[in-house]
Amino acid sequence: MYHMVHSGMTTSQARDRLLAAAVAQAMRGGIADMSLRELAAAIGTSHRMLLYHFGSREGLLTAVARAVEEGQRAVVSEWGITRANARRLWQHFSDPQLWPAERLFFELYAHALLARPGTEGFLDHAIEPWVTALTPAIAKEAGLDDQTARAEARLAVAVTRGLLLDLLATGDRDGVTEAFERYLLHTEAVFPQATFPPAGPARDQPAVLASPMWDTALTRSPRGAPRTWRTSPAVTASSATARACAGGCPRPSSARLTEKGEKPPSTSWRARGGR
Repeated sequence: MYHMVHSGMTTSQARDRLLAAAVAQAMRGGIADMSLRELAAAIGTSHRMLLYHFGSREGLLTAVARAVEEGQRAVVSEWGITRANARRLWQHFSDPQLWPAERLFFELYAHALLARPGTEGFLDHAIEPWVTALTPAIAKEAGLDDQTARAEARLAVAVTRGLLLDLLATGDRDGVTEAFERYLLHTEAVFPQATFPPAGPARDQPAVLASPMWDTALTRSPRGAPRTWRTSPAVTASSATARACAGGCPRPSSARLTEKGEKPPSTSWRARGGR
């Protein structure tokens, strides 16, 4: 802590930077299978620092999942919640690059339902922020009153999450996407004014891996093209932690975020789950 104070980094800034690094690791290859020591090694810090800032492994994973969810809402806000974007958003959420973060979300959902230590408050942020964000747009698009639009927003969240869980369990992206198409048809039948444009190729839209912890978003270009980085204003503005990372958030390396002179831990870890 002495080093952090004298280096000009507040406790809050240090936590934000660690969380940013953990979010980036979750987006790259997942963190649900990693121990706290393995995760600390992967992001260039010590398990003691993670315990200091997040209390436990579960506390850190919960913070990561909430940050990713916030980032995804920022993407939806940036793209716009309209009927024309329904398929584009599904292509985004069902993209395999988001699967590690989505697996983490569902794992923590189950832990929170069992009231596991470290998951306090997770359920409070799992549904309501999405319903609140979607309701005004659905009311405007479909011409609904607020109560009906809120019910439709809750249904949209439930259908999307249910299909994503199906996708993670089966890996059948074509079959799950067909089911999503059926959901759109049912929506059109109930609200004829909510017509959706024809579906395009699933790989035509890039997948934006966004997090409020970063001032950039990793964009995966269509198959065959290299990855590129681009600035995402909506993501940048979505969290004060972006300011803490203005100088560049930590990336995996042997550089430590702990006291000067401390030797970095081994960066190796046990291969789990085929990773």
